[in-house]
Amino acid sequence: MMKDMEKTEKLNSISIKVTPPGPRARKIIQDDEKYMVTSTKSLPIVAERGEGAFIQDVDGNVYLDFSTGISVTNLGHVNPHVTEAVEKQLHKLWHFAGTDFYYKIQVDAARALESVAPGSFQKKVFFTNSGTESTEAAIKIAKAHTGKQQFIGFIGGFHGRSQGALSFTASRPIHHKGFFPSMPGVEHAPYPNPYRNPFNIDGYEEPDELEDRVIDFIDRYMLRTYLPRENLAGFLVEPIQGEGGYIVPPKNFHRKLRKLADENNAVVIMDEVQTGMGRTGKFFASEHFGVEPEIIGLAKAIANGVPMGAIVIKDSLDFREAGLHSNTFGGNLLASAAAVAVIDTIKTENLLENATKQGDYFKKRLLELQEKHDVIGDVRGIGLMLAVDFVKDRKTKEPATKYRDTVELKALENGLIVLAAGLSAIRLIPALNITRDQIDMGVEALEKAIVASH
Repeated sequence: MMKDMEKTEKLNSISIKVTPPGPRARKIIQDDEKYMVTSTKSLPIVAERGEGAFIQDVDGNVYLDFSTGISVTNLGHVNPHVTEAVEKQLHKLWHFAGTDFYYKIQVDAARALESVAPGSFQKKVFFTNSGTESTEAAIKIAKAHTGKQQFIGFIGGFHGRSQGALSFTASRPIHHKGFFPSMPGVEHAPYPNPYRNPFNIDGYEEPDELEDRVIDFIDRYMLRTYLPRENLAGFLVEPIQGEGGYIVPPKNFHRKLRKLADENNAVVIMDEVQTGMGRTGKFFASEHFGVEPEIIGLAKAIANGVPMGAIVIKDSLDFREAGLHSNTFGGNLLASAAAVAVIDTIKTENLLENATKQGDYFKKRLLELQEKHDVIGDVRGIGLMLAVDFVKDRKTKEPATKYRDTVELKALENGLIVLAAGLSAIRLIPALNITRDQIDMGVEALEKAIVASH
C-alpha cells in the first residue's frame, strides 16, 4: 500500500482533463441521488483524493481548493502532521466513551484549546461532534448558568440545523421551511453590515453610528417592549458572519455588545465554528475585536477534517451537577489526537503569520479585480476569510445572485473550487499554508470565470 502511495502523482497544479462533471463523476452523482437523503450539494465535483491545496476528482481533474471543505481543512488536505498523529493513535485505541471514562489525549486536546482561546480567566472544554452540537451545548450551558430562558441571535447568522440551533439560524428561509416551530425563546436583531446597512438610511455610513444603532435597537426596543431583561440568558453571535455572507462588523460592535450583556447579566456565546483555528490570522476571530466570550463554539477546522467540535467556556459556567449534558463520541480519541496536532502545527509552522501575510496579498489581488470588473460590488474579510460580493449595480448594491452562481460553476470548470455565501458573495478560504503563487493561480481562474459569466 505504501508503495502505491509513493507512485501516486503529486498534486501541485490545476489540470482539467474533462469538463466537470466527467463520466465517472456523473455516475456517482446519479448513485448519490438514488441512495442518499437529499441534502445541500453546491457543485458537481466528486473528490477522490487531496494533497495540500489541491483536490483530484474521480475523472483525474485537479482543482485548486479555495473552499477547504467549508473552512475545515485549514492545514491543507491530508496534512502529514495530523496524519501521523491520527495513525499513531489508530494503533492504540479508537473509542472508550470519554464522557464516562478518562483519556490522556482528550485532556491534552482540552489543554491545548484552553491555551490558545481568548480570555484571562480559567477555562474548561466540552467536546462535541459538530458545530450544530456545539451550539446545542452552549445553549444548555447558558440556561443552566443563568437560570434564564431567552436569547438574542442575529439576522444573517448561521448556527446549525437541529431544532435548537435552527432557532438561531437566520441566513436562508429554506433552513426553516416546514420545521416550525423550532426552540422557543429566541429573538433576532439586525447584524451591523457595513456594506448593506440593515436600517436602509441614506448617508448612514459611519461605523460607530451603525454599531450604536444595532445596540440601541436591542437595548431601547427589544428589551423595553417584548423581551424581559431579567430573562435574557445571552447573545449568540458570530464574530464575522459566515454563511450570511462573510460580513465583518465595525470594529467596536462586539465590545459594545459585551457591555450590553454585562449590564443585563447575560452571557456572550461566540460562534467561531467557521472563523476559528487561525482562519483570520489569529486563533480566534474574536481576538480582532478585543472581546473575551464566556462561551466559544468550535468545530470544522479543529481537527482538520476528522469530525469534531467543542465549546470552550469560562470555568465558572460549568454544570453544577453531572448528567445535565453528555454525548457518546465527543472527544473521540482519533479526533483528539488530530486536534492536538492541528494546534501544534499552526504554532510551529507560523500559520497565523502566513494567514495574515497571504491574506493581505490575496485581498489586494481581489481589489484589483474589483477595479476591472463593475460586477464586483465589495471585497471584504480578514486574513484568509475573504469574500467577493457581486452586484447588478454598484450604486444600488442589488445582489447579482444568479451571476454569482454562474461564476461559482465557471470557476470549477477553470479548476478552482469556491463556495457561495450570503445573497451574492463567493467566499475564498484557502488553507492557512497557501502560497503567493497558488493565490495568483486562483485569482487568474476566478477572473476567467467572471469574464465567462457575462
